[in-house]
Amino acid sequence: MCGIAGVIDLSRRPIPGLTKRLELMNEIQAHRGPDGHATWAHGRGAVGFAHRRLTIIDLATGDQPMRDEAGNWISYNGEIYNYIELRAELGDPRFRTTSDTEVALRAYERWGADCVQHFRGMFAFSIWDEAKQTLFCARDRFGIKPFYYTEMDGILYFASEIKALIPFLPEVETDPQALKDYLCFQFCLEGKTLFKGVRELLPGHTLTVRNGHIEVSRYWEVYYRPDFGHQSAFFEHEIQDLMGESVALHLRSDVPVGAYVSGGLDSSIIASLAAETQGPDFLGFTGRFGTDPAYDESAYARELAEWKGFQVLDVDITARDFVETIKKVIYHLDYPVAGPGSFPQFVVSELASKHRKVLLGGQGGDEIFGGYTRYLVAYFEQCIKGAIEGTMHSGKFVVTYESIIPNLVALRNYKPMLQEFWRDGLFENLDRRYFRLINRAPSLGDEINWSALGQYDPWESFQAIFNGANVGKESYFDSMTHFDFKTLLPALLQVEDRVSMAHGLESRVPFLDHRIVELAATIPSDVKFENGNMKHVLRTAMRGKLPERIVDRQDKMGFPVPLQEWLTTPGPVRDYVHDVFSSQAARSRELIDNRRVLQGLESEVRFGRKAWGLLSLELWQQAFHDQAHEFRSRITTPTQEVIQ
Repeated sequence: MCGIAGVIDLSRRPIPGLTKRLELMNEIQAHRGPDGHATWAHGRGAVGFAHRRLTIIDLATGDQPMRDEAGNWISYNGEIYNYIELRAELGDPRFRTTSDTEVALRAYERWGADCVQHFRGMFAFSIWDEAKQTLFCARDRFGIKPFYYTEMDGILYFASEIKALIPFLPEVETDPQALKDYLCFQFCLEGKTLFKGVRELLPGHTLTVRNGHIEVSRYWEVYYRPDFGHQSAFFEHEIQDLMGESVALHLRSDVPVGAYVSGGLDSSIIASLAAETQGPDFLGFTGRFGTDPAYDESAYARELAEWKGFQVLDVDITARDFVETIKKVIYHLDYPVAGPGSFPQFVVSELASKHRKVLLGGQGGDEIFGGYTRYLVAYFEQCIKGAIEGTMHSGKFVVTYESIIPNLVALRNYKPMLQEFWRDGLFENLDRRYFRLINRAPSLGDEINWSALGQYDPWESFQAIFNGANVGKESYFDSMTHFDFKTLLPALLQVEDRVSMAHGLESRVPFLDHRIVELAATIPSDVKFENGNMKHVLRTAMRGKLPERIVDRQDKMGFPVPLQEWLTTPGPVRDYVHDVFSSQAARSRELIDNRRVLQGLESEVRFGRKAWGLLSLELWQQAFHDQAHEFRSRITTPTQEVIQ
């Protein structure tokens, strides 16, 4: 786990001050690799890499950027978990280290761009191919590890975090289309970022620079092709085998490994499987908002730990922690994304970093196996429609309204959302209904200067992903989970990466092994979602690994934060947020009217995301727009001249 960065002149002209540019990028990303740093600049001065190292595998060697005998160089971030098997398959006597980095470099020598097809893991890397005079970059299939890039004056810059690119941007500006995406979904679509001119390399894609041109292509896709030839027991057995194998691979490390334990199904599965291998020295970490039982799920984490025989360390998270931490969270995220869970996860990661360098987490289970309550909401509507129209048994549904009713207790905390969802557009087309279900923009009004954001409509981007050719038209369930897998999951992985790396901590996600994902895409929806039971096949497959109370939970809500209570009760959070929106800078924003935002803060509904989203945007502007000159000032006078 590390931080990477690089620079290349597309016309292969020498870049003035190349080494200083690379050193600056390394400095900005120092938190990603506290154990070492180095740069490499090509002899011709037209390309160079930077690297920050967090030592996890091969502690003695494996420093980067790394070179082979042919003059190829690599700067690599992540873990290739099957590196031991690949090393044996490559059978190369020239190996000088026991690192997975060298395996990646040797794999590129053997298979070229197809090397990524052989990797099981999380990665973002760049390779300079000396013979072909080509830059080859790749990102893992799911976007676990980040890769951002921008082109300025014929020079391509790339890095693990956008903040390392900011000194080279002529100005820090908001991308209006990306902002529209964020206002709808609280994440961006199709590789956009909130920074104008900066893009992310999409998951499962490669970027190649050859002959002065940047080429981006996809190397992996998930295809939803239901296997109706097998029954539930077959899929349960496959899940058990693949989950066990994936956790075992993810435990490969030369330093001790722990786990996030939230008390939910997914993190509990991972921690349970890991503890079986690691024994009593295994450590779990969790957090709680102890002032309100509704926000304290730590009892489930402790129950699992007692049941499996390992220790859980926890942290009590307070309103004062929010005030002292939230600016750091937004800074490390690079730009706002997803919900307020990033804040408590940041605090838990800080605790974990004092005891472990590597943590396993349950990210991905909801998007792969269908764990979000909104899937139940959407299907409930379709069941009602089918019953009215007499098409309930036409094959378009995975559950009937009779069977779904006992599971509707899971909607207990979602009544305000249901009221809003069914107010308009009842029984519209499936894509339009799911868009309504996840679209947060209707809660925003004249706080936003919509006319300044242009004509772009996020609905069009949504529709293209939701109705993708890789998803069968017969399954509403697959379409919903596919959209979240392609969009929400990378956003959550952005959070996962940043809040852990902010503390020099590596976060691993065993659900996101491509063999598990590809298997899940073949499981028929009525097996995954039997009788409206979310993640039914996963629960059934892993039942013997968990206490019954955790397996059968229907009240899990992620990592909820009592933000609405804090905003409407006199105290440090309310005072802090009012101060944020009352500043002169906040009141002078072009795209957001923060005076109106301030007026509507106390109307936030419980578990609402409007206040969080707007607060995040304002703190982001303060950290990056208002401080852009600070990033550029880190380039001293002699270096300043080289980037003009």
